[in-house]
Amino acid sequence: MPTAPIPAADLTVSPLALYVHWPFCVSKCPYCDFNSHVRDVVDQAAWRKALLADLRYEAAALPGRRLGSIFFGGGTPSLMPPETVAAVIDAATTYWAPEPDIEITLEANPSSVEAARFADLVRAGVNRVSLGLQALDDAALRFLGRAHDVTEGLGALATAQAAFARVSFDLIYARPGQRLSDWQTELERALSFGTEHLSLYQLTIEPGTRFATEAAAGRIVIPDGDSAADLFEATRAMTAAAGLPAYEISNHARPGAESRHNLVYWRYRDYAGIGPGAHGRRGGLATARHKKPENWMTAVDRNMHGAQIEELLPPADRATEALLMGLRLREGVDLARIARVGATTIDRLIDTPAADRLIAQGLLARNMDWLGVTEAGMLLLDAILPLVVRTD
Repeated sequence: MPTAPIPAADLTVSPLALYVHWPFCVSKCPYCDFNSHVRDVVDQAAWRKALLADLRYEAAALPGRRLGSIFFGGGTPSLMPPETVAAVIDAATTYWAPEPDIEITLEANPSSVEAARFADLVRAGVNRVSLGLQALDDAALRFLGRAHDVTEGLGALATAQAAFARVSFDLIYARPGQRLSDWQTELERALSFGTEHLSLYQLTIEPGTRFATEAAAGRIVIPDGDSAADLFEATRAMTAAAGLPAYEISNHARPGAESRHNLVYWRYRDYAGIGPGAHGRRGGLATARHKKPENWMTAVDRNMHGAQIEELLPPADRATEALLMGLRLREGVDLARIARVGATTIDRLIDTPAADRLIAQGLLARNMDWLGVTEAGMLLLDAILPLVVRTD
């Protein structure tokens, strides 16, 4: 028997978020397992038309909502024509009433060619950019398969800071052979640029990537657990001292400069996803688009949308998702709210004896209906989650 959607009070109180996936890249990075593809030719007019059709479908399914954020991800959305970006923003803010301070983010590669489009993207409505710098070392950039060098990347960062109201950039650490002192020097330099937000990710070997093949052959060895822990702890300490504390396991921001779009995911609120492979959550429904660009385009041509999956999630699954996402945040979770989402009780959400043991060890903290992972616990988050979150 189908289950009822989540009560409106739990979802519509917060503005909606829109994710737009642009799947194309100039080349595939060896560490990347995202839905990204290299194509010699992209029919830009056809893609604009298809994205707008996919958006129209989602808007019809989510009428009367306020729009708090738009995020253009990929792939490399800075390869999108600014006209397409503008068309999507204009349509989205017509279908849904935008918040006065709507956050509109676009991910960009820090190449001089793409940086030349930044002014056009600002005119299109983008007010926040996330730059994939990934490293501040030329040898590391070559290892990571990046097309830019440090000089070009920092030039793009300067252009972005002059153009956009808000700027973030990514770095990857725990690279093979990276010493703690090397990373501290690199991170200190990154903090000196004065951006409001940093996304700092440990290098992980993802299945199906070229790095996975290299690691299996023994040609890549990432830092062991103790070394990675030292790098993680140094990262948290340095960003906190610089006024950009971690508000999520890998994301650091000045207070008030957190990614409002990503907070929608982590707080388990409604978001719409359009474009190849994009996921969404709407009123208890899990949505997913066809992943391969050509399959998505065919579906849009046939159905006027690219949705492949629209599945009503059982309440227990929703609650589990909400816990797993929310415990990534420094702010923790409201267990009573998640219990309402899951139509259950708090004791059926979490393993209370396990939680109590972790609290005694200083890895979790709880105050009535609030539960959070402590600073010490964040280092062990992947081990903590399966212990405390009930999945039965």
